[in-house]
Amino acid sequence: MHDLEQEDPIPQGDLALQITALPRETNGFGDIYGGWLVSQMDLAGTAMASKVAGGRVATVAIDRMTFLVPVAVGAQLSFYTQTVDVGRSSIKMLVEVWSDDPLSSEWRKVTEAVFVFVAIDGSGRTRSVPARR
Repeated sequence: MHDLEQEDPIPQGDLALQITALPRETNGFGDIYGGWLVSQMDLAGTAMASKVAGGRVATVAIDRMTFLVPVAVGAQLSFYTQTVDVGRSSIKMLVEVWSDDPLSSEWRKVTEAVFVFVAIDGSGRTRSVPARR
C-alpha cells in the first residue's frame, strides 16, 4: 500500500474511469455510500486488468482500504489504476480514487486499494495470463 498521507500527492497510474457522484448514491447524511465507491473501483480495476489478461477476469480479493475524506454529491471522481504485479493467472491492480469537488475546487485523494483479479476462460475456470509484449 502506498503512503496515503503524502505531502503533495499525485495520482498513480492511468485514468480508467471518471464519474460524477449523484444524489441516488448517498446515505441519509448526503455523503456517497462507500459500497458504491468500491463497486466503481472494481469496474475501473476490471477494465484495466482485462486488458492485461487479454480477456475475462474475476475479482478475488481487495486489500484493505481507508476512506480519507467523504465524497459530496456533485464531486467529479477520477479512478486511476496501476498494475502492481502479474502472476501466472493473477493480476494485482492498485486503484486510487480522487475527488474534484466543484464547490470547494479541492483535488483530494479519497481512497486506494489493491484489487486482485484472476484471468478466467469462457467456462469460468482459471487460465494463464498471456506473456507481456
